[in-house]
Amino acid sequence: MFTTISRLNPKVNMNDILTQIVTNKRSEIAELKKATKISEFEAATYFERKGKSLKARLTKAPGIITEFKRKSPSEQDIHLDARVQTVVRGYEKAGAAGISVLTDNTFFGGNLEDLESARQVTDLPILRKDFVLDEIQIFQAKAHGADVVLLIAEILEKEQVQAFAQLASDINLEVLLEVHSEEQLEKLADTVDMVGVNNRNLETFEVDVQQSIALAKEIPNKFIKVSESGFDHPDQVMRVHNAGYQGFLIGSHFMRESSPSEAAKTFIENLTT
Repeated sequence: MFTTISRLNPKVNMNDILTQIVTNKRSEIAELKKATKISEFEAATYFERKGKSLKARLTKAPGIITEFKRKSPSEQDIHLDARVQTVVRGYEKAGAAGISVLTDNTFFGGNLEDLESARQVTDLPILRKDFVLDEIQIFQAKAHGADVVLLIAEILEKEQVQAFAQLASDINLEVLLEVHSEEQLEKLADTVDMVGVNNRNLETFEVDVQQSIALAKEIPNKFIKVSESGFDHPDQVMRVHNAGYQGFLIGSHFMRESSPSEAAKTFIENLTT
């Protein structure tokens, strides 16, 4: 069994970090709604852009979704001085199937400018990775160049997943629904495009890729299956791929390196050797 335990940050209480993130995000959303109308996002240049399909690219499995992030609450700072355009260009050349960009600033050091900067230099589909709690964030993602939005079952009710997934579909965004347990699969909606199993327990922040394998047969085959977090070696990817997954989201493993793109290139090349 492959198990990866995160390099946990001893300064952070992992048992309540998700609560902190959600509380902070609600405050951010309240300020956003005071300052910006949805109509302003609808008027943005990127809003009318035809999106790139991550779902389609992951049919050529195994597809690696490389991630850009500077830090994480579960670790010490990862790569604070990383330049998004340099990393994203390198990821595309390395053979990535898609790009994930963290846009939460407080906990992950990201921002919407990172998302737009990535959009300017790649034709790959881009996932806006954040904590979506309100429909305005979906309009915001589209306006800043995203092709895919993340919905996290842990922090949403079933009705919210259904409503947000339908809205995303209506404005030409794909949806990756993230789950961690079989119970959370009950929140699935037909308008979801991909189901991601987060191998990281959001309560303890420990990681075990066995979680994806355990849930593989519980996810209906009509959904593209994505395994998220905990991959340090291509052999792990192939093992989970053989369990039925087409996509693999990898961030920290690459971002810890001085050259994330070179790390991704070597990793992806070794998937076929």
